[in-house]
Amino acid sequence: MIDSAALAAFAAVLHTGSFEAAAGRLRVTQSAVSQRVKTLEEALGTTLIRRTRPATPTDAGRRLLSHAETLGLLERELARELAWLAAPRATPVRIAVTADSLATWVLPALATVEGLLYDLVIDDQDHSADLLRAGEVAAAITASARPVSGCDALPLGHLRYIAFAAPGFVAAHFAHGVTAEALAAAPALTFNRKDRLQRAWAEAATGARGPLLTHYLGSTHGITEAACAGLGWAVNPDCLIAPLIAEGRLVDLDPATRIETPLFWQVPRQNTAALADLTRALRRAAPGLRQT
Repeated sequence: MIDSAALAAFAAVLHTGSFEAAAGRLRVTQSAVSQRVKTLEEALGTTLIRRTRPATPTDAGRRLLSHAETLGLLERELARELAWLAAPRATPVRIAVTADSLATWVLPALATVEGLLYDLVIDDQDHSADLLRAGEVAAAITASARPVSGCDALPLGHLRYIAFAAPGFVAAHFAHGVTAEALAAAPALTFNRKDRLQRAWAEAATGARGPLLTHYLGSTHGITEAACAGLGWAVNPDCLIAPLIAEGRLVDLDPATRIETPLFWQVPRQNTAALADLTRALRRAAPGLRQT
């Protein structure tokens, strides 16, 4: 059985990033934190924390951190059911969200839920289920309706995407229309190497498949600003881009071509009750997405 004090010290180190900060949070000495973590590692027979700045988990540590956070959520739910039991002041929870959801509709939903400290893992909606499957997050927004084993998948709606570029970029690269040849030669703006939206849109618009010249930016808002600056063409949620098109800062490359990505909130059944408030908040915000 894992010692609760040692587990709390271990989780505090990873949540705060250092043994010193963890000691401050737990109101014990730094040597006490170090000893508790060392005892836990010896008991489990493996290294759990990389002593870096900030401290990071090993693979085993990542799984144990997920376990610690699940226990925290369960304790929070128990405190709510037993009114006499003092609830934790704030419970850490690690969830996977998509960058585009974060940039458009998720944050207001998160802000309505009290008592949670979010550790947001930003990943592509086609890959966030892998984090849930590996036990690295407590819940995730995914593009898959197929539940990860042990989870429920709740539909949120569809996020609709459009392709766009600055007027000057359009004049320079698409003077004769948005063709397969023009798209192959015009630099795109891509979130990361997992992001297939640009290629999916190009195929939908022209029927052509193939690699694209691209810049990698790693930020939904950064991609939008880069497009406004004329660095390339891109694909982003229409709710984010429509105001800039109305202002004339961006041009819709093809009003007839849209991509819709379904989104689902996947929660392990053991976390269903503890994350009920968060689930309700996300589903209330989700009607802002396109429903089909």
